[in-house]
Amino acid sequence: MPSASSAVSDSDRPVPSSLWRDVDFRRLWTGQTASQLGEHASLVVLPLVAVLTLHASAGRLGVLRAVGQAPILLLSLFAGAWVDGWRTRTTMVLTDVGRALALGAAAVACLFDRLGLPALLALAFAIGALSVFFDVAYQASLVRLVERDQLVRGNSAFEGSRSAAQIGGPALGGALVSLSAPLAAAAGALFFALSFLSIRRIRRIESIPEHSERPPRVWHRIHEGLRFVVGDTALRTVCLSSAAFQFSFAAMMTVYLLFLPRELHLSGTVVGLALAAAGPGALLGSLLAARLPNRFGHGAVLVSAAAVGDGAFLCVPALHGSSAPTVATLLASGFVFGTGGQLVNVTVMAVRQAVTPDGMQGRAAATITCVGMGLTPLGSLLGGFLADAWGLRTSLLVTAGGMLLSPAVMASSPLARLGRALPASRGTSPTAGRDIEEADSR
Repeated sequence: MPSASSAVSDSDRPVPSSLWRDVDFRRLWTGQTASQLGEHASLVVLPLVAVLTLHASAGRLGVLRAVGQAPILLLSLFAGAWVDGWRTRTTMVLTDVGRALALGAAAVACLFDRLGLPALLALAFAIGALSVFFDVAYQASLVRLVERDQLVRGNSAFEGSRSAAQIGGPALGGALVSLSAPLAAAAGALFFALSFLSIRRIRRIESIPEHSERPPRVWHRIHEGLRFVVGDTALRTVCLSSAAFQFSFAAMMTVYLLFLPRELHLSGTVVGLALAAAGPGALLGSLLAARLPNRFGHGAVLVSAAAVGDGAFLCVPALHGSSAPTVATLLASGFVFGTGGQLVNVTVMAVRQAVTPDGMQGRAAATITCVGMGLTPLGSLLGGFLADAWGLRTSLLVTAGGMLLSPAVMASSPLARLGRALPASRGTSPTAGRDIEEADSR
């Protein structure tokens, strides 16, 4: 493994003034886009196969989603420690290969009618585990590839591609499941293969932290990441608000995936379109995120965007039937949710990357992912339990309302007072983020 010193000559090359003139950035962006398409398609394909083909109950659907989300809790911290010590390119290409093979095997199993619920559970866990490593790696790779003053633009481009994936992935996945489950799984495998082919062509040597002959044990590296995030006011608040949102969102989405086909009697194609509606909104949110924080302040954008976006689904439980107004309301709710959510995602990522030293990027991202999304398996299980116990409409209203806990946490913290300037990196001291209140005066 090369040290930082061995890569100085290459990593210190000036990055082009326009990110899109950087060939390696374009390759990373292309690969990440294809990977996100595969990931978002599979997130729809697997539950719809369970609901429409295997006729899974609410409880079993909750279990399936929980199993797919369990790697976030189990593996995120290890992924962060791994990424901070190795090349992100290597991690991303290996995980792409693994996910392509997993979905390829699923396509074959579907073709011969051998994909039962146990196989779906194993597949969901495998794809979830590999996605944890990929997502941590691609977030850290951007910091190693571009200058800090290009982070907002780089994140906006990345989140824009994720928006495109949110548009194309669910719509394509839902439509293909309606036509053929094997075809839907094969399409996901193809996207991961395309990501592999693009990312493996990145040529810039990464400047990774230099280690001694006996590098720290993995538990020591994980502890360093935890201590840094807990000691930083901004990152600690991000963890708490993310945990509140992700838990409620996981519960809501389990109910939502049942509510649309069983209560509103929508087809798989329309369900995919309803889920994809967040994509155009997220694309708009990515564009706004490059401008609004610099105009109104990062804190104001975070709180207002979270409140509007997270409250978008509160009107859905009042819908009845599969009429055009119902579908239009679903599309509008998804669009508003996507816009607000993407504004929050881009702004939070820029704040996290700005306050975190380069050698801590992977662990900080992984720690926030673990804490923020670690409760999603429990949320998915809760959604299935509530749907069985309370019915779909009541459960959807309660879980959708629970998402508003996230903006409430941010509004009551110093994160809401962040100004137009991003806070500077504080080093690796546990007290790194205590001066976040000063950010709006700089």
